[in-house]
Amino acid sequence: MKILFLRLRVMWRRFRLGERHQQKDSLHYATQVDTLMRRANPFSAWRERANWIIDIVEWLRHTPKVSLLDKEILLRVKQQRLHFLLDWLDANRHVRRVVQTTLQKTLREAAGPELFCATGLPHEPAFFSELSEHLVKLVLPKPPFEADLSALFTVLFPTSEDADWLLELDQESVARVWKLIADDGIAHTYEQQIDEALIHLATTVVADGISKAFRQRLDAKTPLQATPFMVLRRELETYLYVSPRDEAALRSVRMLIAVCQAQTDKIYAHLDEHGVSVSLVYRVERMRAQLTRMARLVELRGAIYGTPSHHREAGPGAGQIQALLGDLIAAHHHGSSVRGLVKRSFSLLARKMVERNAGHGEHYIARDSKEYSAMFKAACRGGVITAFTVLGKSLLSGLGAARFFEGLFASLNYAVSFIAISAVGGVLATKQPAVTAPVLASKMGQLDTVEGLRALLSEIALLLRSQAAAVFGNLIAVIPMMLLISAGVLLFTAAPMMTAEHAQASMHSLSLIGPTPLFAAFTGILLWLSSLASGFADNWFALRRMREALTHQRRLVYVLGALRTERWAAWLDRNVAQIAGNVTLGLLLGMTPVLAQFFGLPLDVRHVTLATGSLTAAASSLGWEVLATPQFWLALAGIASIGVLNVGVSFACALTLALRARDVPRRIRRLVFRAVLRRFSASPRSFLFPEKPVVVAPTEPAVTEVMDSSADDDIASPQPGAVAGTSSEMARPPDSRLG
Repeated sequence: MKILFLRLRVMWRRFRLGERHQQKDSLHYATQVDTLMRRANPFSAWRERANWIIDIVEWLRHTPKVSLLDKEILLRVKQQRLHFLLDWLDANRHVRRVVQTTLQKTLREAAGPELFCATGLPHEPAFFSELSEHLVKLVLPKPPFEADLSALFTVLFPTSEDADWLLELDQESVARVWKLIADDGIAHTYEQQIDEALIHLATTVVADGISKAFRQRLDAKTPLQATPFMVLRRELETYLYVSPRDEAALRSVRMLIAVCQAQTDKIYAHLDEHGVSVSLVYRVERMRAQLTRMARLVELRGAIYGTPSHHREAGPGAGQIQALLGDLIAAHHHGSSVRGLVKRSFSLLARKMVERNAGHGEHYIARDSKEYSAMFKAACRGGVITAFTVLGKSLLSGLGAARFFEGLFASLNYAVSFIAISAVGGVLATKQPAVTAPVLASKMGQLDTVEGLRALLSEIALLLRSQAAAVFGNLIAVIPMMLLISAGVLLFTAAPMMTAEHAQASMHSLSLIGPTPLFAAFTGILLWLSSLASGFADNWFALRRMREALTHQRRLVYVLGALRTERWAAWLDRNVAQIAGNVTLGLLLGMTPVLAQFFGLPLDVRHVTLATGSLTAAASSLGWEVLATPQFWLALAGIASIGVLNVGVSFACALTLALRARDVPRRIRRLVFRAVLRRFSASPRSFLFPEKPVVVAPTEPAVTEVMDSSADDDIASPQPGAVAGTSSEMARPPDSRLG
């Protein structure tokens, strides 16, 4: 409401004043410019002169807090302010001389090439050092700068929009500003600083390019002097100090910069195939930024030495300088962002982890009735083992151990149970979404056609159907197995598995009315985190080349033999992600409540299969009459919410990460979401149960046409007959069905 009132006030003032408003602005500008310009003092300290320059630029780039003007008009207003300032100085020659002397003295005393080789580029040699430096700059105030043009430049342009304003300046304005702030001596000084910046950047690039981490991923046998990075340093020095006006030397430097950039692409390809290192990704990103800056500086230098002297009234290479300053502003604001730093360094790792999870997730998707039945049976095996996990949890809770050791023993119980489920080929339902969501994200880049969207919808239906089979199998198996275990305990101990108080407390903790939904959603996050640990372990195993290291480990070969060691290393390579995910999930489910209570947070975990086993044990301990109580049905409703939230939150977290890692546009996400809702409302059964096989008898012309085309391709003609399959199978090309 306040903003609306202010806008109406501005509109009324414009309507009432009309042309007088512009005259009033001019008088107001004249007063402000006169005050600013008369503060110029070439004999004051450098810091005072720098603060004066900051005030001038702040006046030029000032925008009102409330404005009806669009972006283009605001840029025009800034340009008008600059023109007014220059015209005022031309009309007041005695003030102009003092201002010009102050500006030129300030720029002349600012030494060092940091403006060109440090602004907007990563400084630290490692990722976590750079991250800590960014965080410190966000928290602590900046120290005063002394004759540091790079620091002054970043303060002059505090927003990324300033680059647009700078690039929109016309050549006449640039020429007038150049004449005001610079002379031939300053131009020569900054040309030398550009040369120093190029040498500094080339030295940093060479230091990284010939390091062991880089050479191992390129060609370790290449002599150091023959690497493109060393050749770039030599050719650059030749160009700068021997033949600065030689076009052939300039082309050679440009070509070598492009070759070095291609080398970074090779390193990325190697990381993508053999495992990702965050530290190495940061160093590669830093090298790419440095090479890009070198290319910009080389272009500027070529323009400076290629411009005839009679065309330098706007400054040597004025257009390139203008573009370089805009690039420095954009790079500074892009590089100073903590979020951007983390995103650039972790994007490849996230994508690799997503791809590895997608590879594991393909095994958890049932694509026909046979695979659906196999998934259901595997889930039943998982449910049987989960019943014994509930028994172990009940026994551990009766030990009366300290809370930490109770959580530690619970973690071991969960981890052993999950590993046993994997060992017997079982499935735990809630672990599926975190590894199947990346499979879905990997197919979202193929939505250019209607067929691609239909294929994606079919994939979503298959994915949800597979998860439904796993949930049904887990619950159908855990309930009777838990009843058998409870009966066995009652038979051998003459006492129920749980005391009445323990059973009532267990049932109450699962009630829908209470924190159960919150705990279930929190457990979904833990399930997703375990999938991240799984992908991270798989990436770490590949990055460290552990399979080769274990295969050729001399002590293992001596003890187990060469063939057995190789088979053991291959087995570990295939299963390390699954083992790490199971152990991590066990630790998260067992130790997270303990750590949360240590910090005073009333958090707990609720897993649908474990909760179903606990409710079954509690009901069997209290007797059949408990089925008539509202507490039981509230707990049953709580288990339903646990299942939905476990699967939904885990799937949502994994899908969000996968979509971000693959840069899927938001428009495509909304399109898929609406299409899934429409299909679910039309046929909800297809998302839970496999579709019945559809028998389609191909017409005689179709069979004849296929046989004719097969004969033309010298392929054996198929046997005639009906073709049976699911609807998803019938969507395949005719050759794949008839072959």
